Amino acid sequence: MDFKIREERGFKYVEEGEGDVLLLLHGLFGALSNFKDLVSSFSDKYKVVLPLLPIFDLPLTKATLKGLKKHIQDFVAFKGYESVSVLGNSLGGHLTLMYALDNVSQVRSIILTGSSGLYEKSLGDTFPKRGNYEFIKERTAYTFYDPKMATQELVDEVFEIVNNRNKAIRVISVAKSAIRNNLADHLQELTMPALLIWGKDDRITPPFVGEQFEKLLPDAELHLLDQCGHAPMMERPAVFNDLLGKFLSRVYQKV
Repeated sequence: MDFKIREERGFKYVEEGEGDVLLLLHGLFGALSNFKDLVSSFSDKYKVVLPLLPIFDLPLTKATLKGLKKHIQDFVAFKGYESVSVLGNSLGGHLTLMYALDNVSQVRSIILTGSSGLYEKSLGDTFPKRGNYEFIKERTAYTFYDPKMATQELVDEVFEIVNNRNKAIRVISVAKSAIRNNLADHLQELTMPALLIWGKDDRITPPFVGEQFEKLLPDAELHLLDQCGHAPMMERPAVFNDLLGKFLSRVYQKV
């Protein structure tokens, strides 16, 4: 499906469907296409909302997780959503947790997949080298179990970001703020239902990270997917959507 990107009051976002709100938060190098299958599968039962995080547009001093969290809070307030379930991949999972901690009464449930917040490796051990397309292709493929998932379109997107100085320094700023912001001591405050979907072959946030989240979150269930890396909703969409659908049905008590 083709996403219709709306622009209002400085916010860019996708909003499909009606009903209870499912808010999707993408990662540092994430794109709307990462959630293509999810949006098309759930917009008939829920209002699926995907705000574009202004990672590359924030002033450098605000290019942090706190700056992005404020953007999400301002967006939800602008839209007037009274209750949301929040799903985040990678850095988006980290933001999901931070948002939920500040808005406990507003968050109905959380869904984390390949989330940072406890531990992560950023595209391997190093930031991608500028100008080296093959290296960036290799590092992008590193995030998946199946390297073919690193399509030319996806690699080109990462290549453009890394070779744009203004974008690259903001990526580094946000990534550094994520490393500084470990949430282990606060997760017990999140008592809402939590669904954790992890790839068994995730090398960025390995399976032990999902297992640690399951231990620290009071009401969490963890599912580990075979032959799957850091983006389960992309590599294993059918299994991912089945698990998510059953979870949301329990949360919202839908048949």
